[in-house]
Amino acid sequence: MDDLKAKYLGQIAEAGDENALEAIRVSAVGKKGEVALKMRELGKMTPEERQVAGPALNALKDEINSALSAKKAALADVALDERLRTEWLDVTLPTRPRRQGSIHPVSQATEELTAIFAELGFSVAEGPRIETDWHNFDALNIPGHHPARAEMDTFYMHRAEGDERPPHVLRTHTSPVQIRSMEKQGAPIRIICPGGVYRADYDQTHTPMFHQVEGLAIDKDISMANLKWVLEEFVKAFFEVDDVELRFRASHFPFTEPSAEVDIRCSWDNGQLKIGEGDDWMEILGSGMVHPKVIAAGGIDPDVYQGFAFGIGIDRLAMLKYGIPDLRAFFDSDLRWLRHYGFAALDMPNLHGGLSR
Repeated sequence: MDDLKAKYLGQIAEAGDENALEAIRVSAVGKKGEVALKMRELGKMTPEERQVAGPALNALKDEINSALSAKKAALADVALDERLRTEWLDVTLPTRPRRQGSIHPVSQATEELTAIFAELGFSVAEGPRIETDWHNFDALNIPGHHPARAEMDTFYMHRAEGDERPPHVLRTHTSPVQIRSMEKQGAPIRIICPGGVYRADYDQTHTPMFHQVEGLAIDKDISMANLKWVLEEFVKAFFEVDDVELRFRASHFPFTEPSAEVDIRCSWDNGQLKIGEGDDWMEILGSGMVHPKVIAAGGIDPDVYQGFAFGIGIDRLAMLKYGIPDLRAFFDSDLRWLRHYGFAALDMPNLHGGLSR
């Protein structure tokens, strides 16, 4: 046993890598190793001899295993030292500049108008982007033959052949949120409904997905005068001007009666838009008094309550305010564009500190 001990401890000490160490382990304490073969000889010994040889063999096996483990750890340390020596990193090099994100102009405009309408007593309501045909059209007094319900203008969800369930659409406006809010809350109610909407259109000023905010106020004594005041206050606050002149033109929307398109007085000076001055007019939104059928569809008695509604394109507001020429660039995921037009993430807009600092 002394010879075996000296033999294998010497080999272990001279082993240069883990492969050599594994070969020594197999020949020494493996199933067919020399120590294992010696243990098989215990059965041929007398009880007195086994009492002496057995503990000695176990001690030899433990000592060899301990030496193997120690040598393996030493080899790992040597390998690590070599790796650290070759794969060094100069920690004195300067770090990369911290990359700070920015707020998209659409998100900024949404936060700005939300802050404005919150001051006017409006709360924010949200709803699903995939809407029922009833909430998107029927409840808003849009008849079945209306062009907006054609597949060339509206994205309909796929239905299996023979499916009798009502069709679903990607909402074409956020007006369904008004219906759902009336159903849930009743009257009186004063809400805005910002969010993404979808229409089959694509050019410099239209994209298949864009953003709208619609407003709704229902009570017993609301009139067009209230609508005009709210819109005037909003436009002055959003474009950060002291005075503004709005022009209401008679129009037609299925969900309002009477209906009006709203223009804002402006001027173009060397391609720069100036709000509230000049001799030009620019359409910015649609509005009107909520149709009695729409109020009834929301579960409210139209003989008792009335109200106004309006709809504004958030993307277009952002284009006008921040001088962005092409709506399609909003969705190009161009970091250079976003760094140029984006806003600081921690500058939350409010009426007291300034909307677009």
